[in-house]
Amino acid sequence: MSKKSNTIWFMLVATVLNIVLMLVLFLICFILITRFVDPASSLVPLWLGLSFLVSIGGSFWLYSVIIKWMTKRFELEEKLAPLFSRKRKKPRREE
Repeated sequence: MSKKSNTIWFMLVATVLNIVLMLVLFLICFILITRFVDPASSLVPLWLGLSFLVSIGGSFWLYSVIIKWMTKRFELEEKLAPLFSRKRKKPRREE
């Protein structure tokens, strides 16, 4: 496999990991809400919105920690190619 295909597979798996982390964090927050918040409370929508924001922020934080660890542990910088490379500037023609 080439570096480009390794990079594409890595990005696909990393995206799935991020979504799974977000779902797990949201379920944990939802379980905590059902345990500790009165269902008749008018603040339930606020708690659900807050748990949604916590799950998004927490998943991005966990994702970045896991990716940094994996990059260092498995030396991924050597095995992956950058998806977006800088465009080379054409030399100016002097007239």
